Amino acid sequence: MQNLIVWADIPATDLDRAMAFYGAVLQRPFVKVEGMEGIALPGPDEDAPAGDAAQQEMPVAFDLFVGEQAKPSEDGSTIYLESNGDAQGMLQRAADAGGEILMPATFMGDMVGTMGFFRDSEGNRIGVHQNGPLS
Repeated sequence: MQNLIVWADIPATDLDRAMAFYGAVLQRPFVKVEGMEGIALPGPDEDAPAGDAAQQEMPVAFDLFVGEQAKPSEDGSTIYLESNGDAQGMLQRAADAGGEILMPATFMGDMVGTMGFFRDSEGNRIGVHQNGPLS
């Protein structure tokens, strides 16, 4: 099935702080985009084994951005990050990086899997997803 969502912006008021926060949560670096003021993207996985081209590519699904339209909020649309089977670990990394767990990892049934929410360094509510129940 084709994905219907093609891109997401996570608003920030302090790009360096947001880059550090999401770098800790997702365990990968963020890089500023040359020629595009106030934009940062997740960078390639620095711990990927040599020759693993898929992990060494920049995953492009969202960006961090600072601008007049950037108004961090817990209201409105929610972006869910894939936790790679460790929803509770991702929520804890968010808390350790200065965020706040808003809802602990909770199994929502076989169709949905496990979800949780955190408030990021900028004040946004972000969802965490894991297929299946907590391990």
